[in-house]
Amino acid sequence: MNIPAGPDETAAVMAQMRAPAAGTPEPPADADFTVALPRMEGAAGQWVNTSGRSAAEAGITLYIHGGGFAHTEPRMERLMACHLSKATARPVFAVDYRLAPAHPYPAALDDVTAVYCRLLDQGVPESRIVLFGESAGGTLALSALLALKEIAAPMPAGVIAVSPLTDLTLSSPSLDINDERDMINRAVLKGVTTQYLAGARPDLAPQSPLYGDLRGLPALLLIAGSAEVLLDDARRFAAAASAAGTEVTLDVYEGMPHVFHLAMLPGVPLPTTTTFLRRLAEWTEERQR
Repeated sequence: MNIPAGPDETAAVMAQMRAPAAGTPEPPADADFTVALPRMEGAAGQWVNTSGRSAAEAGITLYIHGGGFAHTEPRMERLMACHLSKATARPVFAVDYRLAPAHPYPAALDDVTAVYCRLLDQGVPESRIVLFGESAGGTLALSALLALKEIAAPMPAGVIAVSPLTDLTLSSPSLDINDERDMINRAVLKGVTTQYLAGARPDLAPQSPLYGDLRGLPALLLIAGSAEVLLDDARRFAAAASAAGTEVTLDVYEGMPHVFHLAMLPGVPLPTTTTFLRRLAEWTEERQR
């Protein structure tokens, strides 16, 4: 689905994305940060709930933040988790995975899959778990599906991946076509992949999800901006997964850059981010069972 934007929308989104982290509003007054499940020892992360529902009632959204596998912004990620909780109508567990270069591949992936398996061990049905990842977090969410498949673990209800890097060989045409239109470029991604892989091959799964066996995966919602350098990473993965029989929805937001949804964090609603949250709500509701 192509999602249009108004003539001034791209500039407004870019301006809000450049707002400093210090300008991020506080979480809403009704945000609940108490532990939603009792036995999460050893699982680094934070519970965030603005849904007004319990994990037993609603299920869980597992949030995997971006940051090039190497950075974290806890204040911004906590607020994003609040938005995700409201949109998906369920508590969120935001995974605090280990970061490169101190902890290269597969440390972050191991952390994500370990948290997911811990949820299963506590009796949360896989059908009530949705994974959401942005940028590097989107890569990790898709990689996690392949890692879980390898160990024959039950699959979650679905995965939402925003601006994922799916081909770590950096072979997608949009890396060059959209150069200078986006907030990142090939040189940035080269540094990201080199640091993350630390010698692991970029043309193998699960680290590079595009090269995996994509049969038997749960429903996927892939989201990208038409101006971002990773547009074709989302397109190519969507095509490959669909060809393998996986249910895939690809939303392309016209004129939008990499991780454009972060423009919601300064607190000024924009049509694009409002549409983004509505699409998350609709898609997640369809996965309820």
